[in-house]
Amino acid sequence: MAKVLPEINNELAEWIARQPLFFVASAPLSGEGHVNLSPRGLDSLRVLGPHDVAYYDLVGSGNETAAHLAENGRITIMFCAFEGAPRILRLYGRGEVVRPEDGEWNELAAHFDSSLPPARQIIRITVSRIQTSCGYGVPLMSLQSQRDDLISWADKKGAAGLQSYQQQNNLTSIDGLPAPGIKPAE
Repeated sequence: MAKVLPEINNELAEWIARQPLFFVASAPLSGEGHVNLSPRGLDSLRVLGPHDVAYYDLVGSGNETAAHLAENGRITIMFCAFEGAPRILRLYGRGEVVRPEDGEWNELAAHFDSSLPPARQIIRITVSRIQTSCGYGVPLMSLQSQRDDLISWADKKGAAGLQSYQQQNNLTSIDGLPAPGIKPAE
């Protein structure tokens, strides 16, 4: 029941915008390395065009995706319909890390809610394959609300605290691959 689509059309873009959760998958080239799969919420993904999406990547416990993208560029985004008609959507593509000091930062950051804490980076993806599948096995669930724990944590840390946290926790992947743009503490 899988269907490959030629582009992210308006109907699909609107459906994506309604999803409160998506998953990001990436992996190193090494067969010994760990595959990373991370959930994301907080209205942090935008469809920028028929083959172009980006998500606002807040500071977190690891920085696997950025390290994997720097090594090989491969990324997959997956959405599941937990309400309404069943649907799974996968966006396969090549990603790049856009950091606050990069030239396209301001243009990309303008697409996201300014009330979110500062992002460590924006992940921009050129989508090469758009595939839907049935989702019949995905349970129906109702969203209570988005959690505000990450926002509260980031607010308490402040800009200097977030930078220090990244220097301590986001320099490399769990497999030792360097994450782009994060400088060690001096």
